[in-house]
Amino acid sequence: MAKIPAPANQIIPPILNVEYCLYARKSSEDDERQAMSIDSQIKEMTDLASREGFIIKEIRRESHSAKESGQRPVFKKLLEDIRDGMFTGILSWAPDRLSRNAGDLGMVVDLMDQGKLQQIKTFSQSFSNNPNEKFLLMILCSQAKLENDQKGINVKRGIRAKCEMGWRPGMPPIGYYNRAFAGVKDIVIDPDRGHIVAEMFERVARDGDSGRTLKKWLDTCLTTRTGKQVTLSQIYLMLKNPFYYGEFEYPIGGGNWYKGAYKPLITRDIFDQVQKQLIVPKKSKWGGKTFTFKELFKCASCRSLVIGEDRYRKRKYSEPRYHIYYHCTRQKKYGCPEPYITEEKLIKQILRYINFMYMAHPQLFELNNFLKYSMGEYKKMRDEVL
Repeated sequence: MAKIPAPANQIIPPILNVEYCLYARKSSEDDERQAMSIDSQIKEMTDLASREGFIIKEIRRESHSAKESGQRPVFKKLLEDIRDGMFTGILSWAPDRLSRNAGDLGMVVDLMDQGKLQQIKTFSQSFSNNPNEKFLLMILCSQAKLENDQKGINVKRGIRAKCEMGWRPGMPPIGYYNRAFAGVKDIVIDPDRGHIVAEMFERVARDGDSGRTLKKWLDTCLTTRTGKQVTLSQIYLMLKNPFYYGEFEYPIGGGNWYKGAYKPLITRDIFDQVQKQLIVPKKSKWGGKTFTFKELFKCASCRSLVIGEDRYRKRKYSEPRYHIYYHCTRQKKYGCPEPYITEEKLIKQILRYINFMYMAHPQLFELNNFLKYSMGEYKKMRDEVL
């Protein structure tokens, strides 16, 4: 039978002495997932190369997703080396190991058009600078991109279905845990932490406990799943989490609310009472208030600065009374034992100190009229008391 010659306008150059780079990639950057994937790819392709007599010049590994273009450093360096003539072929387990996006696929095909990439060899197929084979390569890589896009859509649909069933995806907050039994996954109350979380809400709603008061108590009886103490910010996040009364928003900020199928730890009324307790008055602008002795003294116990703040002290049968207090900032020692002091008591202590120093070392002091008047008033008050 006569051999049919190739068309005159189609020139297929022979593939001789192709120097391959074996490229192995796994889909996830997580070391635990598909941990054996790269080693198995390398083993299968090296066995194929030894059977076919291919020359493997170098083996390169990469653990990176191929969804986005130009994000894989090892693959990017491989294309640069092919442009420089270091390799003329690629060995890979499958086309989707090379690309799952249009950008990287376009660069691979462009190298084949330039004649710098002579062949791509997979476990079951071969692609060279041939229109039909390049077309097939683009179809297979495009199919991999389609599967990747559809996978994301399917995952989102599954998450929505799970939310509509009343089960929040992901790790539940402290007080609950995910349970899998007989192929069914649900959310149940943590027997070691659930009752403590419920009591925490009741303390805020009933007694008005602050976040720091709760932290001192929780440090003695509650830990996270990793055994660490619950931080102050975590406490406030828990107090604001509607998951505990049986509703959740997913994704957070998305505006989609679902009714939980799990057992709530608290009622909606208790949650609403806690939210009222968490409301704080609007703070004044920084620097908008002036205090006479602000940051003028340091704490005698921990050497932190002493600052001032004003408060309206509630009284049972009359209007609130305005006071100015000075206290340690506790920057260097949170548990500083020094108490608050009113501005009136602080002024009396300052005048008493100045009076003592003026009597002991009069040559070091030159008092103005205001201080002399204040000291005279202090002496008069002291004589009346004594």
